[in-house]
Amino acid sequence: MALPAGAWWDADEHPAWLAHGRTLKRPDWAVRHGLDEFGRWAEIEVKGIVQRFRWVPPGEFRMGSPDDEAERRDNETLHSVVLTRGLWLADTACTQALWRAVLGESPSHIEGDARPVEQVSWEDIVERFLPALNALVPGLAARLPTEAEWEYGCRAGTETPFWFGETITTDQVNYNGNYPYADGPKGEHRQRTVDVRALPANGWGLSQMHGNVYEWCADWLGDYPREAVIDPTGPAAGRGRVLRGGAWFLIGRFLRSAFRYYYSPD
Repeated sequence: MALPAGAWWDADEHPAWLAHGRTLKRPDWAVRHGLDEFGRWAEIEVKGIVQRFRWVPPGEFRMGSPDDEAERRDNETLHSVVLTRGLWLADTACTQALWRAVLGESPSHIEGDARPVEQVSWEDIVERFLPALNALVPGLAARLPTEAEWEYGCRAGTETPFWFGETITTDQVNYNGNYPYADGPKGEHRQRTVDVRALPANGWGLSQMHGNVYEWCADWLGDYPREAVIDPTGPAAGRGRVLRGGAWFLIGRFLRSAFRYYYSPD
């Protein structure tokens, strides 16, 4: 989930302002907020269930993959992207507990309150879950992130195949460890999802951006440009809505920061 930037600080974004007596401004939709080793955070609470969001600053990054990245695909054309506004990203995939608190149901096959909700379509999220969540939390205006926002958040300033570096292990990522990336080390295949905070968060405090469950983005899948773009939102139509991050049952190549998949929104 992503939120609009809004007013989050009464001055610059740099933490040095705290040392000069500046104070953090709590977003209107948040019940709690603060600053830690990852940066700025704010939380919502729905019927006792807490979801934390992380501040992702504006910036420029290279989206896609270089020609020499192992096991890349042709639809990952490397290009520069500028995101002119920061945003708040949920620091985990939506849990079954939060989905149930909002809609009173859980469609998941692998049950567990702290596990990610699965078996949900793009339309389930955009037409049902997000409107209901926004009605419960005034001023939230939650939405799905764009594909560019998702990759920017996943990379957290890195340019390697994974935010961890050139490869991954199953101690870091929940995936089918029988099929590692680029001759990396084999590991276990858990054969199910794990709790959304069970494995490491990246440098911006976002958990399990690789593996566990695919994550829907707002965009239709389309071809990347070769030139630099500003605040891209994807094409007006396409073959399907974008999915990112890979999943617990997939092989290593499909979990890379640049890997793109899609599915019918319904």
